[in-house]
Amino acid sequence: MATPDENKAVVRRMVEMMPKGWNQAEAEQIIAPNWVNIDPSLPPLQGYEGARQLMALFTSAFPDLYMTMHELIAEGDTVAAHFTFGGTHQGELMGIPPTGKSVKVTATGMFKVVGGKVAENRVNFDALGLMQQLGAIPTPGQAG
Repeated sequence: MATPDENKAVVRRMVEMMPKGWNQAEAEQIIAPNWVNIDPSLPPLQGYEGARQLMALFTSAFPDLYMTMHELIAEGDTVAAHFTFGGTHQGELMGIPPTGKSVKVTATGMFKVVGGKVAENRVNFDALGLMQQLGAIPTPGQAG
């Protein structure tokens, strides 16, 4: 069984991989083949193809995507993470055409690590804040 520090290192590698885009060889080292993403703001995503789709969703919309890890806490096979991601909206995102706007949002996730690989993501990110920054949803106090 991996140590909490080893599990944190795997989650950190996965988060660091996201802005770089899909790399099958790297993914196979850190993502379980039966990986699943559980996020209420996204459709169900599973396996390597689902992980590739998740990364492509954000890297195609934000070619300059960056992710900054703020905190990792591990107990057993579970790793909690708090991070920020952002970039410039230069590609379509969930039907929203490119706006050219810079965004920055926070996310918090619980990651299950099995056999030294991330098997499950349960991430909640500030989807409302993202949509507001893109101008798709008005922020409080804005004229409708």
